[in-house]
Amino acid sequence: MSQSAVLDGAAPPQDLAAVSDSLFRRDMLACLRERPRRISPKYFYDAEGSLLFDRICELPEYYPTRTELGLLTRHATRIAQLIGARAEIVEFGAGSLRKIRLLLDALEAPARYLPIDISGEHLAACAATLRGDYPALEVTPVVADYTRRLLLPAVTGPGRRVGFFPGSTIGNFTPDEALRFLTLAAQTLRGGGLLIGADLVKDPDVLHAAYNDAQGVTAAFNLNLLARANRELGADFDTGRFAHAAFYNAPLQRIEMHLMSLCAQQVRIGDECFDFAEGESMHTENSCKFTIDSLRALARQAGFEPGPVWTDPQRMFSLHWLRAPD
Repeated sequence: MSQSAVLDGAAPPQDLAAVSDSLFRRDMLACLRERPRRISPKYFYDAEGSLLFDRICELPEYYPTRTELGLLTRHATRIAQLIGARAEIVEFGAGSLRKIRLLLDALEAPARYLPIDISGEHLAACAATLRGDYPALEVTPVVADYTRRLLLPAVTGPGRRVGFFPGSTIGNFTPDEALRFLTLAAQTLRGGGLLIGADLVKDPDVLHAAYNDAQGVTAAFNLNLLARANRELGADFDTGRFAHAAFYNAPLQRIEMHLMSLCAQQVRIGDECFDFAEGESMHTENSCKFTIDSLRALARQAGFEPGPVWTDPQRMFSLHWLRAPD
């Protein structure tokens, strides 16, 4: 039987879908009421958004996925030695579960895999496929917001609990949010460790192309946030009146994604009406870029002990092993 974690102070597992809808409504209304407008990128990932992100990962301009896959492939044996036998793997923001397969194939008798994701429907489908491919592995999907404290099942085997956080998702947080997440992760993974991917600072032209692909998939991914609000919250966003905008903010070393209003317009959710001026935007995502030293310093501040680091010859992306002291 699969188990589910719950958010701190939230409803029991059977009510997680209702909790998710309630949080999305609360945060979208808060976003629309404030200036400047900003909403968490976690709301990109409904079933449609998760599928669109899987397409982004295959785009020729989007280097992070293939670069990280290459690092995992080349260094899987060494990573497996660091993780150890009979380990329990917790993946934060599991998505399509593609990268974990490279680890599972290299690990010695992994005891259990707990993929955590906010998109329950997408997670359930991917977990079912993984169970079929790894029948000896206990797969326990956890539908939750991994940025909050989690109530995970107790460790049952003799191995360590190890976290996996690929994709440079750490870059979607503000510096304070990143520190809070890593601090919570260090506590959750005590006695084990965390394998984390971090995108590196590089030529802005490369970054611009990665977030403004020629096929427009990233634009569709960004605009799906508004379509999701229409589907789930009864909003009346006209997605044709908003445009995807992504650019590199060099002083802050981050890509910013926005949804920009193409005209003066009003949007309604329930009884509330919100004005958008022409050119006004909703800030939907940051994707911070790191140096190797800045990621290691952040990890130390959170309570980890930085270990080996792997990067590609062009230094596009990095993969870090962080020990979590007991």
